[in-house]
Amino acid sequence: MAADPIDGGVLLLTAAKASVPPARLPDLVERAQTILGTDLERYRRHHERMYAGDDREAFLVDEDHWVRLGERLGVTARERSALRRAHEEQFRRIGRRTGREDEFETALEIRDPLLVGIEEPQPEYE
Repeated sequence: MAADPIDGGVLLLTAAKASVPPARLPDLVERAQTILGTDLERYRRHHERMYAGDDREAFLVDEDHWVRLGERLGVTARERSALRRAHEEQFRRIGRRTGREDEFETALEIRDPLLVGIEEPQPEYE
């Protein structure tokens, strides 16, 4: 099972700012993760990876990526914006936590962040 790419606190903050019902945003993130997770190898090959952790990876994508993803998800412009904002806020949080805040902020000036939850390691059985 893939990890959630966005922390719960980030979801609450983003939902409040984006005027999206708080219960709706986790569903959007989960639906997007279903698509993003299947495209992980493509992101690794074609996009700059800014962060790789145990439970998520962060990539930089062009703004049109969010439009295309929103179309695939069949969401409204407001929902698409909330989803993009959640990824952006999580990206900033990672930058602060890793001491790379300036680098991450500079990256945001030219591209949008996209986070993908990665598969949790499967327990080994003897």
